Amino acid sequence: QVQLVESGGGLVQAGESLTLSCAASGRPLTSYAMGWFRQAPGKEREFVGALTWAGADTYADFVQCRFTASRDLAKDTVYLQMNSLTSEDTAVYYCAAGRNTQALRQGEARYWGQGTQVTVSS
Repeated sequence: QVQLVESGGGLVQAGESLTLSCAASGRPLTSYAMGWFRQAPGKEREFVGALTWAGADTYADFVQCRFTASRDLAKDTVYLQMNSLTSEDTAVYYCAAGRNTQALRQGEARYWGQGTQVTVSS
């Protein structure tokens, strides 16, 4: 069993940056690929990005090089650095652990965090 706890959400102005964290406990992150998802009001949850235990990353097209996922295996924590935020990025952001990045791209995750709210004002 893995527990995931996100933090770092908040209210920012358009154009600003924010870094989300996801702390894992229960099992080492080297056992999983890690992903970030988001769900805006009235919309379905969507894939944002993911990375393998080795750190190879992949992102949704809408990210357009603005977001970077990373991980600190010593701290069992993954991060999502988000730059040039727009109001379209307003959503609840979730981290998840899955079998591999391809599965995460399909929304298939074994464990989910509870989410952290990101609000971008224009």
